Amino acid sequence: MTETHETATPPRTVTVQIVNAFIRDGAGGNPAGVVLDADDLGEAEMQAIATSAGLSETAFVSQSQTETFKLDFFTPNRRIAHCGHATIGTFSVLAALGRVQEGWSSKETVDGPRAIRITEGAAFMEQTAPRYSDEADWSQAGVTRADVLDALGLDEGDLTGSTPPSVVDTGVRFLLVGLRDVATLRDLQPDMAGIDRISERLDLIGVYVFVPLEGEADATTRMFAPRYGIAEEAATGMAAGPLGCLLHDRFGYAKDRLLIEQGALMIPPSASLLDIRLTRPDGEITGLMVGGHGHVKDERVVRY
Repeated sequence: MTETHETATPPRTVTVQIVNAFIRDGAGGNPAGVVLDADDLGEAEMQAIATSAGLSETAFVSQSQTETFKLDFFTPNRRIAHCGHATIGTFSVLAALGRVQEGWSSKETVDGPRAIRITEGAAFMEQTAPRYSDEADWSQAGVTRADVLDALGLDEGDLTGSTPPSVVDTGVRFLLVGLRDVATLRDLQPDMAGIDRISERLDLIGVYVFVPLEGEADATTRMFAPRYGIAEEAATGMAAGPLGCLLHDRFGYAKDRLLIEQGALMIPPSASLLDIRLTRPDGEITGLMVGGHGHVKDERVVRY
């Protein structure tokens, strides 16, 4: 009798570019994965690669019939419609390779096309005009301000006195919570399970906690997104856009450009700077671009 032996299928590999996006003074930033020429990868394969890469988001770049490139974004545990720092990282790589030039280009996503602009070495991505959802709108989803305070380990007196927490959507949804001082933001001990429950009920990417500032930056921030497998990250372009709108509309920051810092209060810190450009004819926001600089840090061969 002849014995047969099954041959194990060897693991497949792919090269992932590691790009720090929204760097500040040439350092810091938030690392994203970028996989170029991903046309032959299916959704399950992209998810497996993103999980193996272990970064907060990985972008997969393929050809598009309608836009400059198609981008698919995955966190370690699921697909996400848009990702700010992975977009900035991707177009920084494409610019360095000469695949895009200074000026306008675009990305195709599962949520439709978005404009991209490369200017003076920085990449900017389009977001939509803001939509607000306040506490009165949350009751049907079973979320109260007390739930938010409990999840963040805060008291009512820790909040900014002028503007309560609000959900803001410029393409994806974040809960924005303003605090009275930087020390309170630095010392946060968030309950990830509580944030996860709130995020599920309100269909959020995560919770973006901030302190308004006066100086080079208009706010300093921290972001928690356990629903997407992200405990905390150093730069969140899709959250900075909503915050820029909130600062303009409800905090009186009546200007076209705002700067948001993030990552400086993480452990370990990784300081990032996010640049928001508002389109606001007659003082009303009709659109915005969020951008910054990226730097290719490394590349990694990932098995999946």
